[in-house]
Amino acid sequence: MKSETEEEPLTGGNVADGVVRVGDTVRRPAGPWTPAVHALLTHLHQAGYAGAPRPLGIDERGREVLSYAPGRALWPDPERFALMAPDERLARVARLIREYHDAVEGFTPPPDARWQRLFPESGDEIIAHHDLAPWNLVVDPPTDSWVFIDWDNAAPGTRLWDLAYAAHGFIPLSAHPDWQLPDAGAAARLRVLADAYGLDEPQRHRLVPLLARRSRAMHDFLKEQAAQGTEPWLTHWRTGHGDAWRGDADYAERREELWTSALLR
Repeated sequence: MKSETEEEPLTGGNVADGVVRVGDTVRRPAGPWTPAVHALLTHLHQAGYAGAPRPLGIDERGREVLSYAPGRALWPDPERFALMAPDERLARVARLIREYHDAVEGFTPPPDARWQRLFPESGDEIIAHHDLAPWNLVVDPPTDSWVFIDWDNAAPGTRLWDLAYAAHGFIPLSAHPDWQLPDAGAAARLRVLADAYGLDEPQRHRLVPLLARRSRAMHDFLKEQAAQGTEPWLTHWRTGHGDAWRGDADYAERREELWTSALLR
């Protein structure tokens, strides 16, 4: 049995350096954005949203403390990611995102809120997660727990900006040979995601160009951060993440007619 003070390094998530489990809590490096993120998570908890960790304050070492979500992230383990293959699992992700977006509409940020706003062009309809992806969804089949982690990048954005990013990761909409689906299969899963989220017709029209734009924004962000020597983005750029995002953006852009047909048929 683990000690209540024993620290277990955690993997999963997009950036996991310094993230550890202590008992039933997670400790993570805090930043200027942490008070605003904790206010957001507190609101979600009070609203009854079960898809996010609960904030538990700051520890004696200045780290943020969050409730521990049992299970493991879906990425990068192919067997774990295969949990998303059935359409009903993809639909569950879409509903979990919709529940978050609905819950966050009632959130009023603190007047002194500071966010890590990585994508200023993404709008300000809601406080978006900005990284709803398989590497940030912790699933525990025995308890049927599904929890999104890594809320550090939460910031003003829009529902469709969040959903376009989720579509890229969970469908997936990828040009990588290990992950690329047949066009008909990708289009059908996009329809599943949109239907389960509950997009209306105007939203479906607006989502289509965002499927490429959101991936291209990731490429441009990594390129900019790499040029400034900022970690961990410099390492991501050097290991090919920028090329992957550019390829995925081109893939999605070339298929915009297909996406439109699938969403509006």
